[in-house]
Amino acid sequence: MSLRIIISPAKGMRAVDAPPWPVRMPALLGRAERLARAVGELSREEAQALWGCSDRLADLNYERFSHMDLEGASTAAAVAYEGIQYTHLAAAVMDERALGWLDAHLRILSGLYGILRPLDAVVPYRLEMQARLSVDGARNLYGFWGDAIYESLAGEGCELIVNAASAEYARAVTPYVRPDGPRVLTCVFGVVRDGRLRQPATEAKAARGTFVRWCAERGVEDAGELVGFRERGYALDEGRSGDGTLVFIRG
Repeated sequence: MSLRIIISPAKGMRAVDAPPWPVRMPALLGRAERLARAVGELSREEAQALWGCSDRLADLNYERFSHMDLEGASTAAAVAYEGIQYTHLAAAVMDERALGWLDAHLRILSGLYGILRPLDAVVPYRLEMQARLSVDGARNLYGFWGDAIYESLAGEGCELIVNAASAEYARAVTPYVRPDGPRVLTCVFGVVRDGRLRQPATEAKAARGTFVRWCAERGVEDAGELVGFRERGYALDEGRSGDGTLVFIRG
């Protein structure tokens, strides 16, 4: 079964002049350029309101969008994002075989780019999927991207989308699932407290990055292999899992 794992990006980004090097431009670059122009036309105050961030971060990202050249990108997406998930994914130290699997099977969802392969060339930016940016008649980015991200995955010929993204980003894919298209299997990483399943945000990010790395190191190709994930003290909870969900509980 051909599968693709989807994950969220991180808010923090950097330009990296080191391997792994990017090998292609993003699939939906033309649409990303329209978004970049729309953000670049905002005033400094409008941009900060869109981002909901500090003055320091607003200054940094306003400068980025003011001089943004998406076609001049030189950093691979897998190492451009900074955060807990990407620290545990650790693409920069993967061997060639694991990195090849990662590029073929992992897709990073993005408010600006829509969807990215790990070795796509990107520039640092700030634009979350839930941002209320009006472009091309759409009121927000969910409307702007519509079914484009799901259809991009379907166009790759995959049969299964393994959803390891946050709810904010999964929402850009799951509403558009077609009966004749790839189905979605959502992976949940949590703990049980007082009989209830909880998903601490920081630990969930670490678990998702570890999960992707575990898949890459083993060259996972089938959904049946996913149930063997045992890193960081996690194990599959069969009682809480179902046809569309795999629930991993940390003991």
